[in-house]
Amino acid sequence: MTDSVQKSSSLHAANPVGIFDSGIGGLSVARHIRTQLPDEDLLYFADSGFAPYGDKSESAVIERSSIIVDFLLQAGCKALVVACNTATASAIHILRERYPAFPIVGIEPGLKPAAAATKSGTVGVMATERTLSSTKFHHLQTQLADTTGVRFVMQACVGLADLIEEGNIHSDSTHAMVRRYVEPLLSEGADTLVLGCTHYPFIRHAIEAACERAGIGPVGIVDTGEAVARQLERLLDAAGLRRTGAAGTLRAFTTGDATLLLNHFDRLLRLTPSVTNIA
Repeated sequence: MTDSVQKSSSLHAANPVGIFDSGIGGLSVARHIRTQLPDEDLLYFADSGFAPYGDKSESAVIERSSIIVDFLLQAGCKALVVACNTATASAIHILRERYPAFPIVGIEPGLKPAAAATKSGTVGVMATERTLSSTKFHHLQTQLADTTGVRFVMQACVGLADLIEEGNIHSDSTHAMVRRYVEPLLSEGADTLVLGCTHYPFIRHAIEAACERAGIGPVGIVDTGEAVARQLERLLDAAGLRRTGAAGTLRAFTTGDATLLLNHFDRLLRLTPSVTNIA
């Protein structure tokens, strides 16, 4: 990495914020950032050619995250949002050590707000296998369980992010898979569900339908995208990097199908950014 990328003097408020995910899941975070920080220019990177991250080794996730962050910093980004639970769990500590001059915001399952919200004392956590097996998640879950007495029931949702990535938001197969993952959590007494993957907010309707089908409610659902946007705002303000006074722009890059990503932006966010394929 070049010295110019490492120096904090190269950071300016006019520079864009970089956001990346293994695919389209990070769009659920990007929409909160657009709402919270409408003046910021955003660069979104969807690593769809290498998705999903949830079944990859930790070393593979770290490698992909590092490559993408290098790309975003070379593109002039002043701050980074790791809009992927798996990448946050596996790589964010390394990214922060490697790029200490840059504000870096990660995303992690909202165990703390879920622990505060539950009335039954049992919280269900829906996430990828990689997130649930990470040291970062284990430490967070153990610490909160010890301090709050809340019981966390984990559910690895194998294949769910894949269906969402393919655009199967409302399909029967997606609803069936969601029921298969949600019902065991409800049967364990969970009255609060944590969406531990940024893809999952896009099938919140299916999760709510599964809860209604099981005859259990109301069930709280925790999505941490809004908290990520607030944290990004705090870091930009603290570093004097907040951009104001003009409507922000949005550009996107992908290692997958650019047309498909554009369709996802239009369908999920009602936005039509320029999308560039990165071979």
